[in-house]
Amino acid sequence: MSPKSIPMSGQLHAYLTESGMREHPILAELRERTSRHPQAGMLLAPEQGQLMGFLLQLLGAKRTLDVGTFTGYSSLVAALHLPADGQVIACDVNASDTDIAREFWAKADVADKVELRLAPAIETLDSLLNNGEAASFDFAFIDADKGNYINYFQRCLELVRQGGVIAVDNTLWSGRVADPDNNQNSTQNIRAFNSYVHSEMRVEMVLLPIGDGLTLARKK
Repeated sequence: MSPKSIPMSGQLHAYLTESGMREHPILAELRERTSRHPQAGMLLAPEQGQLMGFLLQLLGAKRTLDVGTFTGYSSLVAALHLPADGQVIACDVNASDTDIAREFWAKADVADKVELRLAPAIETLDSLLNNGEAASFDFAFIDADKGNYINYFQRCLELVRQGGVIAVDNTLWSGRVADPDNNQNSTQNIRAFNSYVHSEMRVEMVLLPIGDGLTLARKK
């Protein structure tokens, strides 16, 4: 037993991905394709995707939000784990990155489950709320611009149902959040978000040391 999570070396991470998860082959292909992207560091860790799929099945999810789609890994995870009549609302502003996502949604035969909205995510989330879709989603995943994390979370909290889950990536920020000498804007934004969620009593929450830090919040 250990009182804290063990360090994740490259060797141990390779073992984890080989022995501790079952990644869909098209997800693996998308990871390989994205590894050549100039911003490949934005890609979701495969074990985070595995956990997301597990949660979606536990929730019996049918509708999900994907705030920050990039090349489509998280939205593809969701679509693969939703029933035939499930829906992913994918939010992004980058057409070239989401063209890759579209390619792989089609390759996995789940394109009909994903609705891509190329617009600022705040606008998309506000539109859903204005259309009376509050409490109609089972799950939301947030991995976009850090300065809007609190804004995204507040809107997703209205959009998910009671018992629904919001997952937020990068909340350990490569350890920079714990460095008192690091006062970069992005670091301060993540710290402010973590503090906000910790004090938000409408949710049960946990920050997991998986990937770059993953916060899970369940709406009470």
